[in-house]
Amino acid sequence: MKCSFCENIIEKGTGIIFAKKDGKILNFCSSKCEKNLLKLGRIPRRVKWTETYQKLKKKKKGGEK
Repeated sequence: MKCSFCENIIEKGTGIIFAKKDGKILNFCSSKCEKNLLKLGRIPRRVKWTETYQKLKKKKKGGEK
C-alpha cells in the first residue's frame, strides 16, 4: 500500500486511513502527510520531499540534455 501524499510504501499495521464523504479512501504513512494534504491543502507535486516532486524534476533534468 502507498501513501496518498508522498507515495512511500506503508507497512502492514502502520499508517492512517482516512475516508472522505464521497467514499474515497486515503492512506497516509504519517501525520505529516495527512496534515499537508487535508489541513494545509498542499499539492504533492510542489512539495520537495515527496516522490512525485522528485520524479517530475528528474524527468525535466533528463529532457534538457
